[in-house]
Amino acid sequence: MREKIFKVIEASDGNNLWSSLYDYFTMFIIILSLVPLAFKETYKAFEIIDYVCAAIFIVDYFLRWLTADYKFGKRNVSSFLRYPFSFMALIDLISILPSLTILNAGFKLLRIFRLIRAFRVFRVFKAFRYSKSIRIIADVLKNSKRALASVGTFAIGYILVSALIIFNVEPESFDNFFEAIYWATVSLTTVGYGDIYPVSVAGQIVTMISSLFGIAIIALPSGIITAGYMKAIETQQVEADTSNLPKEEQALADGEQANQRLGCDKDSRNEHGNDG
Repeated sequence: MREKIFKVIEASDGNNLWSSLYDYFTMFIIILSLVPLAFKETYKAFEIIDYVCAAIFIVDYFLRWLTADYKFGKRNVSSFLRYPFSFMALIDLISILPSLTILNAGFKLLRIFRLIRAFRVFRVFKAFRYSKSIRIIADVLKNSKRALASVGTFAIGYILVSALIIFNVEPESFDNFFEAIYWATVSLTTVGYGDIYPVSVAGQIVTMISSLFGIAIIALPSGIITAGYMKAIETQQVEADTSNLPKEEQALADGEQANQRLGCDKDSRNEHGNDG
């Protein structure tokens, strides 16, 4: 029974009808729960929506906790102890707590906990579990983390160097070094709010150079993510086409892919050997 529940509540791969319906239903509830956040006024209908959505989220949370051993692949107590501290479980809990605090309205001391209602916006992160596009982007970011970290390190270094240069070239325009960092960040991203700007010729030249280099630096992460996303889409398409083939053709396709990977590995080893 628990295994059937797990297969339904876990994000669907498109082959399970009930799981797909549950995903669509949950996405609808998530969006519905965010509607009251778009209004300053509080209406009775919004309170009912909050109650209903919170109740559904609570049931979903406990069902996922109940099937935690299937999620982590370990049929022991450690899975149930581990689940509440997982990232998505924390997001689920944070999205539930603001609705539970309305039960404390009669206790003046506990009214301060109404501030937690602001965390209802975290419900939007629950959608990450059900969106294939978001899961693909998350995988791309994970696979490209080294390249993105390198670009991020370069960008931070460039911001600090630009801020140091402009702070010494035109100190009268900046009250402190943090304002210079703020200016460098705005120039790097080519936003240009115009609240802090250099007035000397030297300062304006530094600004132009910073903005030109900023265009290239900002474009690098976009290129890395786009390339990784396209590669992930192509991989999924190949896997989908392979899964639709008859068993014999599928086995041949898998063999060809394995041979291609083996050939790539041999070429890579040969290149490393030649380099050595």
